[in-house]
Parts: sequence; structure tokens; C-alpha cells
Amino acid sequence: MPVIALQPGYQGDAADAEDKFHGNRLLYIGWEDHLLFCSPVCLPLPAAMPFGALVSEVLPGVYGSHPDFARIDWSRAEWRDSGKPFTPDPARSLVDNGLVHKSFIQLRTPGLAGIAGSGS
Repeated sequence: MPVIALQPGYQGDAADAEDKFHGNRLLYIGWEDHLLFCSPVCLPLPAAMPFGALVSEVLPGVYGSHPDFARIDWSRAEWRDSGKPFTPDPARSLVDNGLVHKSFIQLRTPGLAGIAGSGS
């Protein structure tokens, strides 16, 4: 997708366009109410990756250092995709779950807020 300049002078394509990531999509992922992580992470992930693999294989490497990560009840996890409520199907791929390049996924974990409840 080309960049549209607001003023003349800018030429070129976006350096972070999807075609630059060898079949991967950039996904921004944030864990709400957990300020041990100051901002969402941005990960290049295969579009064909099952959402369940994101949860079981990717997120532990990203957020596993948080003392409460092991306490997440994934059956109660609440998700948003770019601000809209989202119910992912763990067996379906990221693309089949409607996630596009640069989607912003937000994870909320009811009952867990901050370290030992400090984010409540």
C-alpha cells in the first residue's frame, strides 16, 4: 500500500508494508493493565499460524516473565482487535480470524490486573 503524502516532497513506499516481511504480518499485541510491559509488542507472525499457537507458543515468550502470566485463565480472556471485541477461534489461522497486517490485539485477563492486583 503506497504512502499518501499530505504535502509534496515525499516519495516512496512504506518500509513496513506487508510484502517486506517474507510472508509474515506485523501484529501489535498488548496485555491490558500490566504495566510491567510499557507498550504493546510488535511481532512478525506467519498469517497461517493458528491463533492457539500464538497463545501457547508465542505469548509465553513475550509475557511469561510476568509473575501472573501462569495464572491466566485463558477461557476468561477477553480480546479486542483494533479496539473492537473479538472472539478468536484457536484452531483457525491468524488470517482466518480476520487479523490483518498491523492489527492491534488487546488482551484483558479478568481477575488479573498488574502484579498481584496492583493495576486495579
